[in-house]
Amino acid sequence: MADAMNAPRDSLPETGAETYLFASPNVGHITWLTDALGKLGTVVVLSPDIKSIDERIALLGPVAVFLDFSGDHAQAAIELHQRLKRDWQALPVLATGLSAEPASMLAALRAGVDDFIDMAAPPTEAVNTLRKLIDRRSSLQSGTRGCTLALLGARPGIGVTTLATNLSLMLNDQLTQPPAKAPGRSARHGVALLDLGLPARDGLLYLDTQSGFSFVDGVRNLRRLDQTLLHTALAHHTSGVAVLPLPINLAQVREVSHADSVALIKRLGDFFDFQIADLGGFSTIDFVAQTAKEAQRCWVVCDQSIGAIVSTANMLKELRTRGLETDQMSLVVNKFDSHVGLSAKDIAERLELPLHHVLPARSTQLLAASSHGEMLVRTARNDPYSQAIAGLARGLHQEYTSGSSQQPVKDPRWTALMSKVTGFRKSSTQG
Repeated sequence: MADAMNAPRDSLPETGAETYLFASPNVGHITWLTDALGKLGTVVVLSPDIKSIDERIALLGPVAVFLDFSGDHAQAAIELHQRLKRDWQALPVLATGLSAEPASMLAALRAGVDDFIDMAAPPTEAVNTLRKLIDRRSSLQSGTRGCTLALLGARPGIGVTTLATNLSLMLNDQLTQPPAKAPGRSARHGVALLDLGLPARDGLLYLDTQSGFSFVDGVRNLRRLDQTLLHTALAHHTSGVAVLPLPINLAQVREVSHADSVALIKRLGDFFDFQIADLGGFSTIDFVAQTAKEAQRCWVVCDQSIGAIVSTANMLKELRTRGLETDQMSLVVNKFDSHVGLSAKDIAERLELPLHHVLPARSTQLLAASSHGEMLVRTARNDPYSQAIAGLARGLHQEYTSGSSQQPVKDPRWTALMSKVTGFRKSSTQG
């Protein structure tokens, strides 16, 4: 079954293929909701005080959870809702109750559920409410995820991993500096480096960090993914940057699908402000193409060598044949030496990409820092390479935070219901 929580849904399926959880001790209410959602999927009953709620959600992958606020069930529903919002933030939670019981409706409103199902209304209203909620969350989700930056390199040795690690550190430093992050972003924090380039696990090596949890492990635990798992399982550099590398045994990569791998990258966007995906030298062009399609930003890294330019041109050709619009990409010329008779502009024209940035050749300085287990952006902030990385990070940070304080538009149906129950209408400047 597709993971309904971790991927956006444009609409619900027409056949009963989905699972919904309902915490209610009322047999009549269970029958009503089961009949109402029968064409969409299966309703699985939960006891409101179930101890194994996490395992049930991970196993069943429900589209949504319904909580019965009717009668004297409200307090148990409130406690379960608090737990769901803490541990399963991406999972929609709806309240059920009766319009003839204003107290239960008010309790649901105050608890902050995503929507309310009136069980005195026709069953079709439950279906319509559920559909609109899923669609609404899907449309909002695309604008509230963290930014994923894909760094593409056609062959090992171009310097993609060096760029990815230094940029991750610099971005993380900027995120922790005042002013504080905009309202509404508390669910995500920091930077995750997806160490997916070749040679494998070089990002870990550069950051002098160890990891027993790999990208493949992340894919396999996709349904269990939450803030607690990420905090305990992912490796973290001393700066706070999280690192998710390829497995030590690269054969394991073939055991997971490209679609599930991309689903993991999308899901991680719910937890991190930035994801830097190092795809330098990654040989599976289909995975590179799918990741680049999902990324908000995609930079192609190339140096001045003829081999790198030819390989990059071939990579772009392969991506275009897979339907990727390369005009959405931009070029970062790495290891640039002005004494070489090939300008960054010439390389950009050859590859038919807009030139985004130029990073100077500083191999000696980078090697000296790495030999001491350090990163150049931390040991020599005034070095030309560090300054160039700071400029890249600053641009990303400013673009990402601009307009980020805009609050989601409240659903007018929910606002109308609140007005009906509470007896007053909130002004447009409230809430």
